[in-house]
Amino acid sequence: MRQFLIVTGALLSLAACGHTDGTRAVTGGLIGAGGGALVGSATGLGAGTGAVIGGVGGAGVGALTTPNKR
Repeated sequence: MRQFLIVTGALLSLAACGHTDGTRAVTGGLIGAGGGALVGSATGLGAGTGAVIGGVGGAGVGALTTPNKR
């Protein structure tokens, strides 16, 4: 459970990289996949499974966030 919270926090803080819904989804997915692979391999879940879970979560969060207004 602790690993899930760590990954979720990382996804929420990093998923909004980009200016359009598509770029935020892609960057969120890539960041999530990388983090998920690390956590998955460290917890015994498996790097591939962790990458899939993190990638899907990151893409979803990235697509649903609003861009920073500058």
